[in-house]
Amino acid sequence: MKKILLLVLVLAAAGAVLVYGKQAQPFPIESESASRLQPGPQAVHQYDETFIDSSRPTQANGDYPGDSVRRMEGTVWHPASNAPGPYPLIVYSHGYTSFKEGGAYLAQQLASLGYVVVAVNYPLTNINAPGGPTVEDVVNQPGDVSFLIDSLLAQSNTAGHMLEGMVDDTRIGVMGISLGGLTTELVAYHPTMRDPRIAAALSIAGPTSFFTRTFFSHNTVPFMMLSGDIDALVPHASNAAPVLDKIPGSQLVTIANASHTGFSGSAAALRWIDNPDALGCWMVMRNIGDVIGGPLYELLGSEEQGVDYNAVNELCLTDPLPVAMNVLRQHMISSVVVSAFFQSQFSVNAAERDSARLYLSRSMEKELAEVNYLSLQ
Repeated sequence: MKKILLLVLVLAAAGAVLVYGKQAQPFPIESESASRLQPGPQAVHQYDETFIDSSRPTQANGDYPGDSVRRMEGTVWHPASNAPGPYPLIVYSHGYTSFKEGGAYLAQQLASLGYVVVAVNYPLTNINAPGGPTVEDVVNQPGDVSFLIDSLLAQSNTAGHMLEGMVDDTRIGVMGISLGGLTTELVAYHPTMRDPRIAAALSIAGPTSFFTRTFFSHNTVPFMMLSGDIDALVPHASNAAPVLDKIPGSQLVTIANASHTGFSGSAAALRWIDNPDALGCWMVMRNIGDVIGGPLYELLGSEEQGVDYNAVNELCLTDPLPVAMNVLRQHMISSVVVSAFFQSQFSVNAAERDSARLYLSRSMEKELAEVNYLSLQ
């Protein structure tokens, strides 16, 4: 009995260390960054829903025969009350071999500040996709984003629904991590896939190396890229750094020593390893095959539309991986960057919009040594 009790205590202690150990360095006391990291004034509610788009099929994939619909398990985060709504709507897109919960920490923060946020597991790119994750299905995800926008606007216009009166159809934003960042770029800029209702876009470590300036000329929308400078999956130098030249008026926030995988909320437990991209690369490389390059580029569009068929695949070439920052610190920085960006675009209060812009362009770098902000505005 004593041995069993001792084992239970040891396991409990080990669990406590994993959950509460290796915490991130806090932001400076009484700094604007520390204030912006705090939850907003709204109580947050959430609900799960299966969104089914019966107008589009899901393709066959491996031993999966496909489906006549696109079925997406989703979660919606929203303020507890529709007063003083309506609120901006943000659609979050997960990365390849990931899932909707990876953006939950960002969704919670935004909802507390007065946003409605929806995230789903896309049919064929999530980790549990039938037949295995397939990156090619990213070209269908802009249509999924548009369907989600339609669905939440309909819910907001439905009497008695928990979202009744909550969604502002003039303030719709998109964000995503990795392949979700690519989804964000496609639905914001692609000449045939884009949704004209989108008013702001934020790509977190999304690939852009195979897009030219022509691709981003198809639309004008406020755009931010958030990236880590040691990203092993979507290298910063060829994907994040060029956006200022490719996208007029865009903004680039770079976090020193931030990994690619570390942007996902599910990576919190990986703070115990030197670089979360070790696991991220293993997950992606065992599933992706040789699609990166010509096959994917042709699906994304033509050279005339701004797809660079000569772009080089640099996925997971870094060896050895450098030591990355604490994932929890990376989440903290990502939270304040994401919320400040959308506040700078969507706040109904002009003073709040100006304050968020000034924080991003001036205060943030002074308070957070790892962060660099650039814009050609």
